[in-house]
Amino acid sequence: MSRPAPLTLTRFRSKTLTAALAFFFGSLGAHRFYLYGLRDKFGWAHILGTLLGVRGVLLLIATARTSTLGWALAIPGAVSVLTGCLAAIVYGLRSDEKWDAQFNAGSDKRSRSGWTVVFIVIFSLFFGAMLLMAGLALAFQTYFESQIDTNQSLSR
Repeated sequence: MSRPAPLTLTRFRSKTLTAALAFFFGSLGAHRFYLYGLRDKFGWAHILGTLLGVRGVLLLIATARTSTLGWALAIPGAVSVLTGCLAAIVYGLRSDEKWDAQFNAGSDKRSRSGWTVVFIVIFSLFFGAMLLMAGLALAFQTYFESQIDTNQSLSR
């Protein structure tokens, strides 16, 4: 007579904690490492993007926004930050049943989201939209200022 396989329980993954990690530390991939462990390639890509972005922003500050390399390096950082905000929104808006089916299938606990997740989604939407609009405004301002400078130098 064969013995039944032992029941293995996986660790519980909180939807609220995941959304909070994505909002506060999403650019460092904290939510990815919490869900998938330290071997997650996308979590490490977040860290790489953030490091490149910090270097790019520092270069832009040092050159008064004239460095092409600074702009190129700032883009991965911006993508990493905005992706963290988007992940917080997506995780927060997912129903508890779908969350548990994907991340807590082998756990004996079930998710019970509350107002905390709602506020995380609201703040993430506000903060992400504000950063995106500010980044676009700064990029367009820099572009148009460079066009004015070019036209003034041609008219002399």
